[in-house]
Amino acid sequence: MRKPNSFYRPTLSLGAVLLAGATALSAADWPQWRGPARDGKSPETGLAATWPEGGPPLVFRASGLGRGYSSLAVAGDRIYTMGDLEDGQYALALSRVDGSSVWKTRIGPAWSDRYGGSRATPTVDGDRVFVLGTEGHVAALDAATGEVVWRRSLVEDFGGKLMQAMGTTDWRYSESPLVDQGRVVVTPGSEEAVVVALDRATGETLWRAALPADMGPEGVPGAGYSSAVVSEAGGVRQYVQLVGKGVLGIEAATGKVLWHYNRVANEIANIPTPLVRGDQVFVSSGYGTGAALLEIESGDGGWTAREVYFLPGNELQNHHGGMVWVDDHVYTGTGHNKGLPVAVEVATGKTAWGPERNDGRDSAAIALADGRLYFRYQNGLMILIEATPEAYREHGSFEIPEVRDPSWSHPVIADGRLYLREQDHLFVYDLTPPAAG
Repeated sequence: MRKPNSFYRPTLSLGAVLLAGATALSAADWPQWRGPARDGKSPETGLAATWPEGGPPLVFRASGLGRGYSSLAVAGDRIYTMGDLEDGQYALALSRVDGSSVWKTRIGPAWSDRYGGSRATPTVDGDRVFVLGTEGHVAALDAATGEVVWRRSLVEDFGGKLMQAMGTTDWRYSESPLVDQGRVVVTPGSEEAVVVALDRATGETLWRAALPADMGPEGVPGAGYSSAVVSEAGGVRQYVQLVGKGVLGIEAATGKVLWHYNRVANEIANIPTPLVRGDQVFVSSGYGTGAALLEIESGDGGWTAREVYFLPGNELQNHHGGMVWVDDHVYTGTGHNKGLPVAVEVATGKTAWGPERNDGRDSAAIALADGRLYFRYQNGLMILIEATPEAYREHGSFEIPEVRDPSWSHPVIADGRLYLREQDHLFVYDLTPPAAG
């Protein structure tokens, strides 16, 4: 095992010696970006259907997470995240019991921009944690100790770059690594290696997917700010990723680009994680762009992404914060930097209800559990909304404490609890119904 150098050093606490079962996953875990299936859904049931005034009870709070917007991975007896501390950007492991520090490992330099700090969510896979820093440093860490097993650089090793039109700003690498069938899938963004697969055990390059030359006129080359998901469209395992020039379908085994779609791209920031189901892909982007439903088809002429419909930005656009697909409808926050709740029938693109105005402001990061949508607004307001196409129905709200910067970290629901990262702080709430009597 390669030992970390001075740039990648783990700092251990006494809790790190409690190794047994640290990464044993269960149905109550949320081991990666947007949950077990990367679709924003928790399998939890039996949660409180409504919140009392002031919100659900606070179980504990913790501090020391540093600056950043990374969400959380909750697995075994640990909570994993990333944050900027005084001397760099770190991957962090916390106790699931009380949020106390277990270990921290420096991944790269801190990012001191106005909206700086970490972006990516760690991915827990067995005895490893995979992380991506804002400067493109990818690392595989020992989940028990935080020791670096291997590391790569998207910039130095693959010529990586982020989408950036003239006069605009990039927000650094924000992707959460996808780990699938022994591959770690990340997005350098270069023309020769827009997406790459690395060997889970060694970090060696398995394949590089080149950006198709005929992507289309929309958007700009480079990595977007989205994270890849797994699809089995056409009976072929593939990775679907939104990049600067649009959305791609890449064969998992070979890295061959099977299909691509350009119309959903913009030149500033393509962010939301695509939704996949069967042979369909639902994808959206902000900055006035819109949303589309694609039917992925294969035949003698090759693969195509057939546009079932396209909804312009004035009808539906998710800036950032994500979407969830429940039964026959997609629920999301629509409008550029607005997060207005809306329910859209997938088959037709017709709005079932919304957009609705509530007390939340600006963009909303969302998740789903037990028939309820958890909308976390940029102003720090959490709202519980029923996931039904019948009508917009709120079931409680509360304000997250100590919100000073945009409240962007995605909510996590696991083991009957709601986990909320708020910059340096972690707040954990009890979502179980109150005892009768």
